[in-house]
Amino acid sequence: MNATMRRVVIGATAVSLALSVAACGKAGDDNDSDGGSGSDSKSIGLLLPDNVTARYEKFDKPYFEAKVKELCSDCDVQYANAAADPNKQAQQMSTMVTKGVKVIVVSAQDSAAIKSSIQSAVDKGVKVVAYDRLAQGPVSAYVSFDNVKVGELQGQALLDALGDKATKKSKVVMINGDDADPNAGQFKEGAHKALDGKVDIAYEQSGLWKDTVAAEKMSAAITQLGAKNIAGVYAANDGMAGGIANTLKGAKIGDIPLTGQDAELAAIQRIVAGTQSSTVYKAYKPEADTAAELAVALLEDKNIKDLADTEVTSGSGDKVPAKLLTPVSVTKDNINDTVVKDKLYTVADICTPEYAKACKSAGLE
Repeated sequence: MNATMRRVVIGATAVSLALSVAACGKAGDDNDSDGGSGSDSKSIGLLLPDNVTARYEKFDKPYFEAKVKELCSDCDVQYANAAADPNKQAQQMSTMVTKGVKVIVVSAQDSAAIKSSIQSAVDKGVKVVAYDRLAQGPVSAYVSFDNVKVGELQGQALLDALGDKATKKSKVVMINGDDADPNAGQFKEGAHKALDGKVDIAYEQSGLWKDTVAAEKMSAAITQLGAKNIAGVYAANDGMAGGIANTLKGAKIGDIPLTGQDAELAAIQRIVAGTQSSTVYKAYKPEADTAAELAVALLEDKNIKDLADTEVTSGSGDKVPAKLLTPVSVTKDNINDTVVKDKLYTVADICTPEYAKACKSAGLE
């Protein structure tokens, strides 16, 4: 090969290599923009605890995603649901960190078990926001409701529904939430604050946030106390209240007061029908919006003092900036002024043919 030909071949090879390197660089940039491991990633993770509780995927997820998109049009939200498995949630968090997610919003399935995963994420420069449930570990912020207040509202609603039957001899069954969820302890604390000394809490167990478990516990309470001796039931959330309501019906127990919480559609319908006396409405949109605002602010290294205006202490002893929203008790008397007014549900959603007559009596038409 002569000198001229060698120069042509070498030149062509150099151009080819340069184009190849440029193409590789372009591919890397694309990966970063899609939430890869690059430092300029604008990816936010959302980890929710289960898909049994209706609110999470129906309300929290879409509200959060919409608010993030409003605040940061080029931000990407990556979502995963733990399906009530704390080990799965730990793996989901690890996967998001590996992908280069910069801020993770997590509603912990188990607030203590997630601690090591949060620590590992923070060690890699990821910021974590605890959502709805106060996770242990070095989280940057927490948004939820005043959960002790939620429990107080539940307890007071039970007393109000009992009326003159609320005496120190009145036997009340108390089915609490999952002990692994710090919210459950706060609901329980608030409920006891309202109920202690005013009624006899004759049976108290955890329902693990499961309607089937709550139904079993209710059956055990009936066996232990006697159907005619139960004046009312505290259920820590609406899902469990549904299982309990079925057990009460099966035992031919009259429409005794039964609490709940979360303002699920089925619970609102039971309230209209008279098989549940109250729930607690925690407006999902303000909570999800605040979580999105915190996540974007942390992503952009902004001060969050205006968003998180109080401080709480987690189970691991960490001081956490927090935003605590105000819950509202819902009974048949204020359905129109709460969940309907806020467009959580329409009257048509609530008043299906099965509930049409009860809705008319409740003034929902």
